[in-house]
Amino acid sequence: MAAALRLMRLGKRGKPFYRIVVIDKKRKRNSKYIDKLGTYDPLSEQAEIQLDKQKFEYWVERGAVISEGLRRLLKKRKRVKMG
Repeated sequence: MAAALRLMRLGKRGKPFYRIVVIDKKRKRNSKYIDKLGTYDPLSEQAEIQLDKQKFEYWVERGAVISEGLRRLLKKRKRVKMG
């Protein structure tokens, strides 16, 4: 099974909220995920990202591919709360 780290969209129309999840590459964006790594709220004042660093590193070490959208988001937002 090839895993990917990607954003899962939640929230109402016009008020997005995202979970950062590990999911099988072949599944759709909002289908069942393997593990939750953190959250991203683009509507908060500082567009805050909360991420579990240990889980993130664990999945990257095991070959999980980071999606292009998540990669851009992490590069753009240098203020990431690691927990």
